[in-house]
This record gives sequence, structure tokens and C-alpha cells, in this order.
Amino acid sequence: MQAEFRAPRRRNRVYEHYEAPLPLGWTRGENRHFRAELCNQHLLVCDPDQARSIYTQGYFGKGILSRARPDHSISDQWEQHQGLRLPVVSQAKYEELLRWAEAALSGQGLDREAVSQTLSRLTGAVDVEDVRREMGGDEEEQENGGRREEEVEPETPRAGVEMEPEAKRACRSHPQDANHDLHSESSSDQDSDSSSNSEAEPPPLVPGPGFILVAPESEDGGGVKELKRSPICLSEYLQLSPEEAFFLVYGLGVLSVYLQQEPLSITQLWRKCRSLLPDFISSYAAYHHFRSRGWVPKGGGGAKYGVDLMLYRKGPPFYHASYSVVVERVDDAFRGLPLRPFSWRSLAALSRITGNVSKELMLCYVIYPSGLTDAELDSPACLSKLKVQEVIVSRWVSSRERTEQDDI
Repeated sequence: MQAEFRAPRRRNRVYEHYEAPLPLGWTRGENRHFRAELCNQHLLVCDPDQARSIYTQGYFGKGILSRARPDHSISDQWEQHQGLRLPVVSQAKYEELLRWAEAALSGQGLDREAVSQTLSRLTGAVDVEDVRREMGGDEEEQENGGRREEEVEPETPRAGVEMEPEAKRACRSHPQDANHDLHSESSSDQDSDSSSNSEAEPPPLVPGPGFILVAPESEDGGGVKELKRSPICLSEYLQLSPEEAFFLVYGLGVLSVYLQQEPLSITQLWRKCRSLLPDFISSYAAYHHFRSRGWVPKGGGGAKYGVDLMLYRKGPPFYHASYSVVVERVDDAFRGLPLRPFSWRSLAALSRITGNVSKELMLCYVIYPSGLTDAELDSPACLSKLKVQEVIVSRWVSSRERTEQDDI
């Protein structure tokens, strides 16, 4: 019996504009080619502009500090302060950031005196001219074609205190630690000037706001806001699942994945993803199948419903998920070890849960031919030999069946 297609439920409030998905015709020579880093078994897009484009044009991945869209900032409130647009935090929030900074410095092995001196420099008075000079000097204006500081977007101002090259390399190798990296100062101004002039250092992966406005705690909400240095830099990255990253590389050709500053070939990335996920071949075959048919599959939201994928029309900001997908691996005769063995009771429970959240349960069978060898599975060329078949599971309701028969 052929399943009845149900139109997806549109969300009541939509705050985003739909952008066309990533095109298939991009070539590697174009400037819009993206880059991801394989760090500690995580696939991260560190450039904020690239992360925003990848998420908006197809809704790939999620922010590591955000619920979905990678738009986390140290503050949601921004104000103009003497020609500069800066984030505003409360005094309590600022003291909490100082505690985080103290804990991070202590974790780096510094003694109490060194931690106290560093915090005293961070909490010292800041002049507006120093902020303008550090956030956008003459050299930066020349690189930006004479653009003034006021024209810089608030999400990507230059960090007030640059990280040392060792800290930048640590961000690439340990991205989870980079979320709480301090804006470390150099031992002397001469050392920093000589190091910047002797060699061209790579810019930070994600420039963070180096200065903030601290609002005093007062009952009337007034008071003069103080200009301070931000004790920490919260770097927002876009995290891709192995299926999403490989689809952008293999299916669209718009992404390159780097491991320790070396690009990975498609075959190397395939083997890396297989080492990260034992069932990567089946999960990617299902992901590629649904993406090629215009759906937006997301794997993170399926965990709370006990499934592997959730299928959205256009994207999660516009529609609720239409299908909850369970991926199964079988042979030509639909036999094999299921990835998630079901009993009648567990299948009925999953079907009821899916129906209660206004979705349909779909079993996606990835069919492996009997003659497929392990050597062939070690290359993405095996995808052309796999087949995918969907089965929609619906719960039979006796009262509804009797009502339909009475109508006939």
C-alpha cells in the first residue's frame, strides 16, 4: 500500500528569510570555497562568514555555543560609545567572566601572583583612543581599503588583545579549549612589535570583541557604563556531522577538510569518517539519499525521539520535521543485523511517540549487494552499488477504521 503524503506543518513564527541552498556548480577555484578543520574528532568551520553561509544555505551543522545558528556573542545588547559599537554586559556578568579568566589562568599552571597581575591589567582603565588604535589601526585601514571602524560589523570586530601564536595553534588543535582562551598579553610592547614586524602571523580563527561596556548595578538602571577589556574570548564555531561534511565535500564540492593544516582527499576523509562512526556508510547513504531529494536531514534532533534523522522541508526555521527516520542495514533479501533491533513493543512505543509529536515514522533500509567486499567499502565508490528503500510505519487505530467503514 502506498503511503499518503502529509503536507509539513509550517511554524507559526518565522524570523528568517529563505536563501537558496548551496549550488552544485561551484568549482574549487572560486572564492566561495569553504574550509573545515578536523580537530579532536570534530569537524569545525572556524571562519564566521563561512560558517554563516554554510548554515544559512542548506542548514548544515550547528553552532558549538548556540542552539542551532552559529550566532553566539558575549552579549545580545550592543551600544554606540563615542563612535564605537561595543557589547554591553552587567557588572555581575563581568565579574563572572573574571572568575572564568582566573580559573583558565590557574589551569595553565600560573601562580597566584601571576594570575593577579594579569587580571589587574585586564581590569585597568581603558581609553577610547587605545580602543580605536587596537581595533583598527592604520595598517588595517589600508588592508580594508580605507574603511573606518564605524563601518565594521559588530559581530566581527578585531580583538583588542591579540593571542600569541602558540595560543592560536592551540585553538586549532584543541578547539574546545579555545572557547575560554584568555586574551593573553605579551611580556612587553617591544616584544610584540618585533614579533609582528619580523613575520606575518596568521590572523585569529575567529576575531572576538576585545572590549566591552560594563553597566553598573543600580535600581534605576542608570549610571555611566565603564569601558573595559573583555577577560575572555568566546569563539563560536560551526560543527558539522561526518555526514554533513562529507556531503559538502563529495556531493557538492564546496568544502575542503584539513587535518593539521594538510587537506584531506575524498578517500582519506571517507576513511576518517568511517573511523569516527562505525555505521558511517549506512548513515551517509541515507543522508545523501534524502538531501538529493530536497529534504534537510538533521541528526541532532532525532536523539530525543529515539531515531537517527529528522527530515525538514526547507529547514528547521520554517517547518516542523515531517518524518522521523530510522536507518537500517540489510542485504538483498532484507536480512542482516539491524542497527537498532526492535521488538513489537519497542516499535509500537516509537510509533506512538512519533505520532504524539505530529510526525511520521520512516524506516530507511540501506541495501548492500551480496558481492560487496570490504575493500570496496573502503572507498566512496561503493555508494553507487547501494540501494535505499523507505517504509513508512503507521499505527492502526481500530476506532478510526470503523468510522471510515461507516462513512463508506
